Amino acid sequence: MIRALMSLLLLVAAEVDCVGQTWTPLYEAYARRFLDAQIRVIDRDADDRTTSEAQAYAMFFALVANDRVRFDGLLTWTEQNLAAGDLTARLPGWLWGRDRENQWRILDTNPAADADVWMAYVLLEAGRAWNEPRYTAIGSALADRIAVEEVVRVADVGAVLLPAPTGFRQDDAYRLNPSYMPLQLFVRLAQLLPDGLWQAVADNIPAIVRASAPHGFATDWVGVAPGVGMTASDAGSYDAIRVYLWAGMVDPATPGRDALGDTLAGMRTWLRAHAAPPEKVRPDGTVVSPRGPIGFSAALLPYLAAFDNPKSEAAQLARLRSAFDSKTGLYGSPARYYDQNLALFGLGWKERRFWFDAHGALKTWWKSE
Repeated sequence: MIRALMSLLLLVAAEVDCVGQTWTPLYEAYARRFLDAQIRVIDRDADDRTTSEAQAYAMFFALVANDRVRFDGLLTWTEQNLAAGDLTARLPGWLWGRDRENQWRILDTNPAADADVWMAYVLLEAGRAWNEPRYTAIGSALADRIAVEEVVRVADVGAVLLPAPTGFRQDDAYRLNPSYMPLQLFVRLAQLLPDGLWQAVADNIPAIVRASAPHGFATDWVGVAPGVGMTASDAGSYDAIRVYLWAGMVDPATPGRDALGDTLAGMRTWLRAHAAPPEKVRPDGTVVSPRGPIGFSAALLPYLAAFDNPKSEAAQLARLRSAFDSKTGLYGSPARYYDQNLALFGLGWKERRFWFDAHGALKTWWKSE
């Protein structure tokens, strides 16, 4: 009996050792590798730059981890360095790094709308979870500013989120990024801030995603022009992989969720016959680069679970686990910044560390009521 029990314990230990990291140790390993003493997220694959997206995602992960110390540090650094000290007065610039004179500063003050939306959403949810009115006030002000500077009404389409206040409109033509529009976030903003255009934006997201995926694969960009409507442009790759991630995490009872699954069926079909998701797919469905990075497998876990592809889900989970590096506690060698972000989202949802309800409200393992 004792021998059998010991064998079972050794088997379990061996399985744990080979399956990879669980969410909380992964979060800590991520923080050790990519956060500095200022609580700035460093992309070590891109000249040690910091983006507003990185700060927003890390704030989300800190909230999921119930890590208020890091959350406050991320918020403080972002406000002081990307928003000139006041996130209620201006949107954060998207890029911080070293200039030609070797000085650290904002390199591009144009905001990134996806980072802005995630940051506003996370601050509002943090205010509720931690009962902190200051977070709620900043999140509300940030959302109001997004609505003024980054949400526009487009003829024949309706209210949409622009990727940034400037650079994505020429006369009456626009470029949209479907990965900037997680449906659940906009549904939640509409609930919390009912006087804005958030519900109108949410209502249009399934149509934008559908336009981005004429052959079942999401593309990075959608063009909108008078008399033409919405058309996919460019290929689907490092932006578009998030479209599947966000869609998979939408609660089944959220209006528009099933339409997302139907729209993105091409990826499910591909994975029935291939071991890895493609890195790059043209709008016509032609796969240009067939083997995406390990983070793509992590990003697809919620999508495959939500839309009933258990064999493909198991295959992508196995692929992810095979890339676990026990020395770093991260995935891949070297461990890429973007891969870890996708893994934290995909595994966090899979392990029920967080989820979204039918109204887009964030639920976490430590604060689910």
